[in-house]
Amino acid sequence: MQGYEQAQHPVFVFLKGMAMGAADIVPGVSGGTIAFITGIYFRLLEAISAVPGAIFRELFRGRFGTFWQACDGSFLSTLLVGIIASIVTLASAISFLLAEHPIPVWSFFFGLIVASVWHVGRQAKHYRATLIVPLVTGIAIAWWITTLSVGQLDPSALSFFAAGALAICAMILPGISGSFILVIIGMYVPVLAAIKSFEINFLLLFMAGCFVGLLSVARVITWAFHKHHDPVLALLTGFMIGALNKVWPWKETLSWRINSSGEQVPLSEASISPSVFSDITGQNPQIAMSIMMVIVGITLVLLIEWFGRRHPQKRSPIPDKIP
Repeated sequence: MQGYEQAQHPVFVFLKGMAMGAADIVPGVSGGTIAFITGIYFRLLEAISAVPGAIFRELFRGRFGTFWQACDGSFLSTLLVGIIASIVTLASAISFLLAEHPIPVWSFFFGLIVASVWHVGRQAKHYRATLIVPLVTGIAIAWWITTLSVGQLDPSALSFFAAGALAICAMILPGISGSFILVIIGMYVPVLAAIKSFEINFLLLFMAGCFVGLLSVARVITWAFHKHHDPVLALLTGFMIGALNKVWPWKETLSWRINSSGEQVPLSEASISPSVFSDITGQNPQIAMSIMMVIVGITLVLLIEWFGRRHPQKRSPIPDKIP
């Protein structure tokens, strides 16, 4: 009981939110994956799914206290504050590290996802041959998404709203990176710029899109896990395996584009071996450093998992019904 109470402490929930926020900034890493390995994923789905019904049943009738309790308001608000704090404080730092030290940083992310694949995959209740179908399907879909060329949307009010709705649907799924979806549609740089410069109008529109998308997708995912637990896990595991192509540290740029700031940035890339990378670019592939950062990433996930086992969630891992 003491471990549970510690795990529920607002400080721990806040830190988990910060970890989710940090992951959501990075193209290729999913905040949903962090929620899963820290043991709060199903509680998060349950709380989000309860919001629409609680609004109509409780909030509109003036019963704010009951509404807050019905949608696990303390948990959601603390987690959200952690996510926002992380995004605001780490956006510039992560952008700098990706620009100045791409190979070690992507190697770290690669290690995170490798360990997360192992963690998510072992949550299946019954392993059977039929799970290969959703597993391979998830791999194929995620791999195909990572090969798409970067698009470009006009950073208008509507595009910020739509980008929020689309990205949040990916962010809540383990293995699917909302940031990478933003990269594909060409909204990653505008959104990151709005965060760093605190353009409140665009940020509110983006958050509104996130809110709308989140309320809809959470109920679908909750229902899917309740009805088809193991196939959904296999599909998500496949998503994460396919996403490894995006975070592979060594890339060859096949084509370029000019972004809204007038800078030349990659349009499409292909994963290559360290030796080929060295031959093409003339740069040090930093293999030893990469291996070390992969190990650091794997170790971090294992430590988070170990902490989750020591401080288990009291709630049922999967909601018995959709609120």
